[in-house]
Amino acid sequence: MKRHHSSVPGELIRILSDVHYGDRSSRVLRLEQLRPLCEGVSTLVLNGDTLDTRQGPFPLLTARYRAEVAEFIAGAAPSVRVLTGNHDPNLSREHALDLAGGEVFVTHGDILFKSIVPWGRDAAVIGERMAAALAARPAANRPLEDQLEILRLVAASIPQRHQSEQNGLKYAVRFAMDCVWPPHRLMKVLRTWRDLPGLASHLTVRHRPRARFAVVGHTHRPGVWRTPSGVVVVNTGSFCRPFGGIAVDLEPRRLVVREVVARGGAYRPGKVVARFPLNGL
Repeated sequence: MKRHHSSVPGELIRILSDVHYGDRSSRVLRLEQLRPLCEGVSTLVLNGDTLDTRQGPFPLLTARYRAEVAEFIAGAAPSVRVLTGNHDPNLSREHALDLAGGEVFVTHGDILFKSIVPWGRDAAVIGERMAAALAARPAANRPLEDQLEILRLVAASIPQRHQSEQNGLKYAVRFAMDCVWPPHRLMKVLRTWRDLPGLASHLTVRHRPRARFAVVGHTHRPGVWRTPSGVVVVNTGSFCRPFGGIAVDLEPRRLVVREVVARGGAYRPGKVVARFPLNGL
């Protein structure tokens, strides 16, 4: 994977997340469908859950998807930064990025929740493992980087569930059982969507006080929120049903949020949703 550490005038950094390649819920059936989103981009940032690399019942299939992603990344843009998510905790060693001179903070977003996926079947187990892991490595003022490392170790210990199912009907049933049934899980999803902007703002103020923007994914609900703290929170959504996603573009002296649209069998940057000034890349 290519690394990018500096910025040059005129460059374009594009941030996407939650491709979930190989999952039946993902609309990305071929990685080449993402190619138009890479055109003209100096640095592509994939902000977690690009695919599922965790232990599953079909390790050869997981290995194939991982190899396909690696091949795509190698030619996607002059520079590609791959951040981890809860589904691909071992895909990279990078868990967060500070961009635009520290004005923009990027991380997948699962760190916002003590159980990573509060709506999920594994929430209780994850919460217990996170609490135990944090207790085993006590720290008065734990750096965010340490928290993310611990979270990734816990995430890697949770196996794939419906994500690995190949049969369409079985997938739908297992998805419901894992995420939205019984009905109280749906309420947890709604609560998570409601709470995310405030939690992302709080995390940013605490750990990245210079940042004016927080870019996350994870919950699959795209949006832009101006929070009371002054931090603008952007969730890039996903490439999964039902909502789709948005892209965050960092251009010289501005941050632009664009729709991601499906057209001609591929995904492309669409209309502008929001623009914000930056002090400079």
